[in-house]
Amino acid sequence: MSAQILLVDDEPHVLRLMRLKLEGAGYRVDTAGNGKEGLQKLQQQLPDVLITDIQMPEMNGEQLCQAITEHWPDRRFLIVLLTSRTEVEHRRWSSGIDKLWFIEKPVSMRRLLDRLDDYIQVTPRQV
Repeated sequence: MSAQILLVDDEPHVLRLMRLKLEGAGYRVDTAGNGKEGLQKLQQQLPDVLITDIQMPEMNGEQLCQAITEHWPDRRFLIVLLTSRTEVEHRRWSSGIDKLWFIEKPVSMRRLLDRLDDYIQVTPRQV
């Protein structure tokens, strides 16, 4: 069975492109258009990997990560934060979260897929 990824971004073209690339690499992908919708989907099923943008309406990536650490303090899934902004403040709050990668946009899908493949091969699956 392939790994499950939840992809959260407010830009439809980013969701579409990343979903195509991830599914083409064999991953099962669900999407959400903002952090609030992403949190609702997490409450239904936890993925193996959450990939989220930081800058989004309604609930941004930082707020989503805070909600995740509150709801699932012992979470086992990886969080990948995507952003075109590299401000120190983002790195500061994200550095305190376990199992988190910080990746700057534009994202190299080849590099992301290589890293995900390596991570999935050595990490136990969600139950």
